[in-house]
Amino acid sequence: MKIKEIRDLLGAEVLAGEENLENDVTSACCSDMMSDVLAYVKDQGVLITGLINPQVIRTANMMDMLCVVFVRSKTPTDEMLELANECGIVVMKSDKRAFEASGILYSNGFAPKTEDGNV
Repeated sequence: MKIKEIRDLLGAEVLAGEENLENDVTSACCSDMMSDVLAYVKDQGVLITGLINPQVIRTANMMDMLCVVFVRSKTPTDEMLELANECGIVVMKSDKRAFEASGILYSNGFAPKTEDGNV
């Protein structure tokens, strides 16, 4: 699925990286704890979070994520958006709650994969 389709599904506003909306992603994760993202997430293209902190963008970059969606209409700082642009990460915000955003993406084919490649 293209990132622009995620934008449409979540009714999200693009805040950074608009030039990368055509990138494909196949899975997503949802967490406000970046330590969990670092420890447990593999091969996830999209991070859904309500945490507003520059560490979110740094973590997404370290994990080779292509997109961060901030939920509950949380607005990242200019510093975070600058960092995302430098890293080539699409940043969006949605008024949906994390549970709802995750459910929408899951019902449209996004699911975490296990080590053997199964959902």
